Amino acid sequence: MTTETRRANATLRAVRMGLLLSQDDLARKLREAGDKAGEPNGASKRLVQRWESGASTNPRAVYARALEAVTGLPIQALGFEMPVPEGVSEDGRGGHDLHSSSSSSATTGPVTGPGRGNYSGIWLSRYEYFSSGRENTYTGLHYVVLLQHGSRITVRSLPGSSDSPLTMDLAVEGNVITGTWKEQTAGEGYYQGAVYHGAIQLLVEPTGRRMTGKWVGFGKEFDVNTGPWELVFKDASTNKGSLEKYNIRPE
Repeated sequence: MTTETRRANATLRAVRMGLLLSQDDLARKLREAGDKAGEPNGASKRLVQRWESGASTNPRAVYARALEAVTGLPIQALGFEMPVPEGVSEDGRGGHDLHSSSSSSATTGPVTGPGRGNYSGIWLSRYEYFSSGRENTYTGLHYVVLLQHGSRITVRSLPGSSDSPLTMDLAVEGNVITGTWKEQTAGEGYYQGAVYHGAIQLLVEPTGRRMTGKWVGFGKEFDVNTGPWELVFKDASTNKGSLEKYNIRPE
């Protein structure tokens, strides 16, 4: 795949950052998972870079199983195409994965505020919802990692910011952002691990530091609910130190 047509795997990168893992950390955990499963693998930082840059889009089955074990997600949810069969390399020639020195190094995102048209960074997500069972309005708070590639934005919550993991897949057109959201509620919480999902539309303020809009979703009785949702910019850096700083419960 040429550089011109290569599409970076923003989903895998967002999941890795959500787990507070560097590329080296992920490679090490993949090797550990392989050893534990009796399927040793040669995962390396360079291989993770190839996946995230889009240079390699078909992990071998042994790597796919290790990725699923480490992330807790199916391989189809990690931004990959279907894994290639055993014994076939990611370039289709057979043998082991090629760790070419020409592969792109993964970036850690911009180091200043969100530039015009690019919103990668750490944001505070805040939405409101009405609980009919408790007859009250509540607020959901998460620190989330936004990664933008072209007109697509992948959003993943940091694990320490909430017991209810949140994800979004969004598309940008001008100052309008539209897409879908999904949240798995805390297993020990009021909703006992129930999974909710729906649609969302946001407008980006001229400063590029705040997005406001509405969510739509289904309730337990299959009724359609809606409420306000906003994202507030916090930090353009997505390096490990910044992720650890915001891996806490928002006030």
